[in-house]
Amino acid sequence: MTALPPAGPAAAPAGPEASPATEAAVRLLTGLIAHGVRDVVLSPGSRSQALALAAVALARSGSVRVHVRIDERVAGFTALGIGRESGAPAVVVCTSGTAAAGYLPAAMEAFHAGMPLILLTADRPPELRGVGANQATIQPGMYRPWARLSVDAPVPGGTDPAVFADLAAEAVSAAVGVTGEGLAGVAGPVHLNLPAREPLSGRLPDPLRAAPGPVPRPTSAEPLPVARGPRTLVVAGADAGPDAERIARTGGWPLVAEIVSGSRFGDHVVPAYRERLRDPALAGRIERVMVFGHPTLSREVAALLRRTDIEIIAVRCGGERLNLSGAAVDARVIEVEADRAARTDDEAAWLAAWTRAEAPHADVDPDGALDRAALVRAVWAATGSDDRLLFGSSRIVRVADQVLAGKDVRVHANRGLAGIDGTIATGIGIALAARAGGETADGVPEGAGVGVARVLLGDLSLLHDVGSFLLPADEPSPRIQVVVGNDGGGTIFDGLEVAGTAAAGDLDRAFYTPQSVALGPLAAAYGWTFVRADTPAGLERALAASAAGPHLIEVPLAR
Repeated sequence: MTALPPAGPAAAPAGPEASPATEAAVRLLTGLIAHGVRDVVLSPGSRSQALALAAVALARSGSVRVHVRIDERVAGFTALGIGRESGAPAVVVCTSGTAAAGYLPAAMEAFHAGMPLILLTADRPPELRGVGANQATIQPGMYRPWARLSVDAPVPGGTDPAVFADLAAEAVSAAVGVTGEGLAGVAGPVHLNLPAREPLSGRLPDPLRAAPGPVPRPTSAEPLPVARGPRTLVVAGADAGPDAERIARTGGWPLVAEIVSGSRFGDHVVPAYRERLRDPALAGRIERVMVFGHPTLSREVAALLRRTDIEIIAVRCGGERLNLSGAAVDARVIEVEADRAARTDDEAAWLAAWTRAEAPHADVDPDGALDRAALVRAVWAATGSDDRLLFGSSRIVRVADQVLAGKDVRVHANRGLAGIDGTIATGIGIALAARAGGETADGVPEGAGVGVARVLLGDLSLLHDVGSFLLPADEPSPRIQVVVGNDGGGTIFDGLEVAGTAAAGDLDRAFYTPQSVALGPLAAAYGWTFVRADTPAGLERALAASAAGPHLIEVPLAR
């Protein structure tokens, strides 16, 4: 990839004085910026040149941040990570054809996880569709099952350019959940398909600036009032955040908080929750469950949410309602009725039965061998309130869910569909957004409050997204540590049903997929700092080292 020129004044090249495609691109992008968009992720291509050139010019004036990624899947998940961390939709821009298909995994994840994302796909004009034109396919509506808004825009030049500013406002409102029938208050992906005729670009205003505005916020939904009386368990899955802990504390109820929930802190957290849910004397007394986020990490919670003998209230997180029992109440906001000031003896006993302390875990031997439990404890201990932690979908996150104690940490995970797509790219997006959140208005790093983004994942998740290691040299370097537990293959399958039905050779070939990639040279090829940590003490040093740039930390593990 050819690097972009350094930021600074740039003369427009010789070419058409005006282009309807360029005018539409300027109206659309400045409109998006006016409604809170701060980040654009570009994948180079000819058909999208007007959008790309307008975005770069806007970045040069400080109106927006631009990130260039040559792989559209990487671009999509980078934008998803930015939206995860910031709450504002990032925009992805690509050319026509298969490039647009590369966004599909990120669009699906954004829908199921309830994350804002705006997809801009350049396209051929209507007369070049369906006639065998080069790099043309069926793009209008291609994300329709998952998109909160799907628009095949008019061709520039044949309509008032102001329509593109209006389209920008509509796109942001839909992406953050201000508008959307049946899904008000829930964020999601938006698709604008943008056909254009030649000339595909022309002269831009110099300088090109936009006035940044705030992100529109949905009107607060009417809360669903819930009484304190029934024996209640609060369950927090991925993306639940602090609301689950607040409701549990307000109601005086025990809190089952997955490690990816961002809710595993406070005095109401249930330790060893799987064992408690398997205890019929305890679980059999549950009368009501309140669910926040998307629980995915244990069969015990899934079984609980399928029960039809208890009341289940699920606070909507993503594009699909959570209703495993077929009778769950779909809510937007829950409010605990303050009908009694003091907690009754029965309520206190109910909480105590779930939250009684477990025997403490033995300390890790700093000179001993690293296993998965030691790995996740070390990363958890190194991560503070200014840091960010993204768990990949692997065996490691399940170990973390089983052994880690409560701690108020900003946690992320792509558990909307529990896939391994784009894990590193998502982490880089989170790191970029976190860094931007700690900068002054003119882009100078504040220093304080800008922590490290860590990605903890397995080796196959890393190799699935290795293209994310490619970062342009002229963009700010993310403060990120990618920590990979390398056991040489997909050992998550060792604990699934297939391990009991498949022959050992078939399990290895079709599922375990053994690999022996040398990660050190791989990191060096992309310019990442590499550390191999094979002892607890070595891992602790690696995690504490400066993360001024991207780091890959390999931790070898036994199968």
